[in-house]
Order: sequence, then C-alpha cells, then structure tokens
Amino acid sequence: MMGFVTCMCVLALMAVVMPAEADLTLAREGCSDYVIVMAQGAEAPERTAARELQSHLQAVTGARLPIYEEAQAPAGARQLVVGPGERLRQAAPDVDLAALGHDGIVLRTVGDTLYLAGGRPRGTLYAVYSFLEDVVGCRWWTSTESYLPSRPTLTIPALNQVYVPQLQYREAFYRDVNHHGVFAARLKSNGNGAPITPEYGGHYTLLGWCHTFYQFLPPEKYFAEHPEWYSEVNGQRRGVGAQLCLTNEAMRAELTRNALELIRANPTAGMISISQNDWGGACQCPACRQVVAEEGAESGLLLRFVNAVAEDIEKEYPDFLVETLAYQYTRKPPQVTRPRRNVIVRLCTIECDFSQPLGSGERNRSFREDLEGWSAISPQLFIWNYPTNFDQYLLPHPNLRTLADDIRTFVKNKTIGLFEHGDASSTCGDFVELRAWLLAHLMWDPSREEQALIGEFLQGYYGAAAGPLQEYLDLRTQAIERASASHIGARFLCTFRGTTLDWLTEEDQRRSGELFDQAAELVREDPVLSTRVRRARLPLDYVWVQRAVDLRLRARLYGGPVPDRENLVARVEDFIATAEGFKNEFFAENRVFGELAAGLRALAGTHEAPAPPEVAGRSPQDWFDAQEEV
Repeated sequence: MMGFVTCMCVLALMAVVMPAEADLTLAREGCSDYVIVMAQGAEAPERTAARELQSHLQAVTGARLPIYEEAQAPAGARQLVVGPGERLRQAAPDVDLAALGHDGIVLRTVGDTLYLAGGRPRGTLYAVYSFLEDVVGCRWWTSTESYLPSRPTLTIPALNQVYVPQLQYREAFYRDVNHHGVFAARLKSNGNGAPITPEYGGHYTLLGWCHTFYQFLPPEKYFAEHPEWYSEVNGQRRGVGAQLCLTNEAMRAELTRNALELIRANPTAGMISISQNDWGGACQCPACRQVVAEEGAESGLLLRFVNAVAEDIEKEYPDFLVETLAYQYTRKPPQVTRPRRNVIVRLCTIECDFSQPLGSGERNRSFREDLEGWSAISPQLFIWNYPTNFDQYLLPHPNLRTLADDIRTFVKNKTIGLFEHGDASSTCGDFVELRAWLLAHLMWDPSREEQALIGEFLQGYYGAAAGPLQEYLDLRTQAIERASASHIGARFLCTFRGTTLDWLTEEDQRRSGELFDQAAELVREDPVLSTRVRRARLPLDYVWVQRAVDLRLRARLYGGPVPDRENLVARVEDFIATAEGFKNEFFAENRVFGELAAGLRALAGTHEAPAPPEVAGRSPQDWFDAQEEV
C-alpha cells in the first residue's frame, strides 16, 4: 500500500448534525430480519469486515446474518451496509469520503439501515470494529482473550459518527500485537511491525526501518575503496562505530542509488528510512563541521543530506516519503534547513524522564523545547517513544499516568505517526497486556480518559481482582511521584533502569504484596483469572528476589544480616519457574532470560560450592567467589 494521505493534513473528529433517527433492533430473542450487504466494488478488507461483523453478531445474539453482494441483496430486507459506495453517498451526502484517508470511519443510521464504512484500505474494517466495541460491547483484551456479551435482543441507538484519527501511523510495539495481525487490526494498530495481511487492511511499511546508513553503504563492501565516504573521527576515517561523511556527494549518489533499488523492489511501501546509525561518531571533517556551524546543530547536516536524497527519490516516486531520526546527537532542531515536503522527521524521547509528563515536567524541558522547535519547521512529525524499561523488562515501571498526556502532547505538535516502543520480546513484563491495549486505544483517540480505560481493562481482564490491582497501580504512582519530587535535576524514570530501590520503599513493597494476595484470593476459584493475576505479580516477585540477592551479596562482602538462604533459593526458583512457565524468553533488550536465571541462581547460592582450601579458616570478608558476579 502507498503512504499517507497525499495532502498530509491532520483530520480530527467531525461531528455532523443530522435529523434524529430511531433506535434499531438488529436481533430479537436470537432471531434477525437483517442481512449484511457488501457495497458494490468491495475490496478485500471490506469483505473481511463483513465476515467479522457476521461472526461477532452471531456470537453476541445467536442470529447469523447472511452476507450478500449489493446486487444480490433480497428486495425489502433490512440491511447493514458494509463499505463505501454509491448507497452511502446518496444516504449521507454530507460525508466527504475522500477526506477519510486510509483509516477514517463512518457509522451512520438512515431509516432502518445501518452504514458501516470508511477510507481505504482499512477504514471500513475499523468502522466495524468500532461498532462492535463501542456500540455492541465486544472487547479484545489480547490475541486469545476477549469478551463478547450475550445479547439475544440487540437494540442500538441512532448512530452518526464520522471520525478520522489524528495519528495516521499507530504502532503499539508489544509481543502480542507483533505476533498476531488480526489482534493488531482489532486494536487499530497499523505500524510496520504488525504482521497484518492485506485481507485485514495491511499496514504501513517503512523500508529499512531505522539506523540505515550502514544498511545502504555497508563498510565491508565500500570502506576499503572509499574511506572518504565515512566519518572522520579524531583525524581518521572510520568504518566501525561511526556515521557517514554527509557532505560527500559521491557517497550520497551511491546511497541514493541503493535506496532507489530497494524502493523499486517495494514500490507500494510508501516510506523509506534514511537515518543515522545507533551510536555516535558524527563526521568531524572540515566540510561537515562548517555545515554544523551554519545550522547550529548536528541535525542541520543530517537534514541537508536527507533532503537531497529525498529530492532525488521524488523525481521517480513523487509520493514516496523519506523518514529520518532526530535522535540523541541530532535531537536539537537546526536553525536554517527545513524538512522537504516528502521528509518525515522522527523525534526520539530516549533521554527523557518518564516520571513526569513530557509536555509539562520540568526535567523534560529540553525535550519539550526540541519538540516544539521541530513542530515549528516540519510539515509533520513522527515520534519514537519509550514506554518501558529496556534494562529490566520484568521490573515494575510506573509510568501509566503519563502515557495519555504524552500522546496528547505529541498530537498537539503536529505528530501524525507514533511508535510506542514497548517490550516486544517479553511475555510477562509489567502489565504488558494492559499497556498494549491502553496505548492502542489512546493512539486511536487521544481524547479518551486514561483512568477510565485502565479501569475498564482491569475490570474486564482481571474480574474481581480489579480493585486490589487498581490500588497497587495507584500505590506505584504515588511512590514515583514522591520519589521524583526528591530527585530534582536527575533523570529519574528513564529508558534504561536496573533497580526500584530509589523509588519503591520496603513498606511499598510489603503493601504491594498484600494487595496481590488479596487479588489472588478474590479469584482463586477461577483458574483463568488466577493465572492472569499470577502473571501480573511476577514483576513484584522480581523486586523481592532482586533485593534479596543484593542483600546477600552485600552481607557476603561487607557483613551485616544474611537473608535466609533456603527461603531465598526457593523464591528464586519459583520466580524462574513461573517466568519460564509463561514462556518468557527475554528479560531485557536482546538479553535472554536464561542469562538472568543463571545469574540469580549464582547470587542466591543455589549451587553454592564449598570454599576452596586456599581460604580455609579465613573470614568471609577476606575473599570473594567470582561466580557470584554472574
């Protein structure tokens, strides 16, 4: 599929005042006189939408509504019309179908007919999902866990909604979403990582994804013959751990040639990334330094280069977009150069303090200034946000209170694409099911009230355990606010954080355990809910284990109270077995869980070896067993 709406405009909710329509009874006591009609010229996602509507309505009401092509629909039958077409144009002449973009939706009742339609390719499917969720009451909590109400008699109110999401690109980067395309479609998450087939509307594709300098010009292929194409660092050209010499025209010509080859092989992708590597090493040659001086920022050098590549790409692919990063050393916007109309800058939040909102927190002032600066000079922005702890997926990460506010801040500043980089390789991180669901709903409609959404998920997913779990989440929020207030000037809740010691007190930990005990007791007769609560508790168990093994190591090195070894070993083994039972494979970015398990066992003394003869009779403080450093 191609990229964004050509005009690049950001459309919001459009309310249209129409004469009031009567309620519609779609089914009565398990029977229905309605049929589903696919609008003439229905495309594959619209046919999927009709099937999804049919199967869910049957599950809810017991009535199976037949599906017809528009030309074959029985005369006189009451209809649910799925997809845009002439019928909708005549029934709702006020709706500008062209303005719906790829994802905009229409829910409209006219007489006894219900129209569910939208832009192409995904809008009609999203209209059906919005109807099933917001009107009928269906919920898809995860790819395998859902709630479908029992409503043999289904009466719906008159509907008149036209909505186009402000965020055109929405990616909740979590494992469940990334592995199950149908679930991603139901969450209306349409980003690069979700495996959504064309039948479910497909997804945006960003060629190269990110950090592409060495992808397009691999040093092992080019450096020996063209060292001048690569960064000069401390007087030497480097092809390892560096960037490209962005003022070198021959280099730009070869990179553009390679980029165009990739585009020609994937002409419907719509976007390509021309972006810096994931490290420093900017070129220090005199030509590059002169540009940086003129621009007042490293981003100016990068943007001049990307603009030139984008101009060449535009000659062959006028609607193709070129994405680049404002990341770490290029985060500050330039003073002179502006992004071309076909260039999208993706600003990254990696240095921020997520214990405070990005739009108002004092410790995020620098980022906020950069965001506003980029917004002032860019036709549109992407954001790469970091809602998780990449150093320890399995630790509590109390940032739920800032997620909605941050999304609204992004949208306010001309953001049309948002990548929420969650812990996509973890199956039992900190409330990962809630986070994926919550972020997807907020990206679709940033005006939603986050606490209401959190409460809805907790009640629907954890049942009777919702109350104690909500109190636990509130406790964490209070703890991080209390600690954040006392850490002025420091990055407090950051993207890479290995401990909870500086914000979760022992009393907080004790009370959290009590709340999980209460939650478990409330659902102990329900094996499904009990399993969900046990999985949610795992990060808190990890806090206990992490602190206990740290205390044991400190006691071993410096003296002091020693935790009961037998209890510690048992708790470590229970934590490991539980995580493995939930098929958790990673505990941090690119770090496998087996590595953590081995380290915890060593620190807990699970397989403690006898002291070697060389230290016989010596004090434990006089020697150290290096295996405990695993």
